[in-house]
Amino acid sequence: MYDFLLSHSHIVISVISFIVNIPLGYYRKNTRKFSFMWFFLIHASIPLIVYMRIALNAENWIIPINIFLAIMGQFLGQFLKVRTEKLKVKR
Repeated sequence: MYDFLLSHSHIVISVISFIVNIPLGYYRKNTRKFSFMWFFLIHASIPLIVYMRIALNAENWIIPINIFLAIMGQFLGQFLKVRTEKLKVKR
């Protein structure tokens, strides 16, 4: 299992950076813009992603991809929050 992580570290880090940001974007939707919690939820996944990059010896070319996927995870979480609120209103 560890061999898979080392040989495919760029895929593992990218998937985790996307998945971790989905619930963060979901919770961020109900916070006041530019508040402390809003900034915290945007930046909360960064230490985990940096640690994984260092632990798995990932190359630097993966950084822009991870940033893009983290942003997309935030947007997907926000979209899911809006979608579930609309479904609750319809019921």
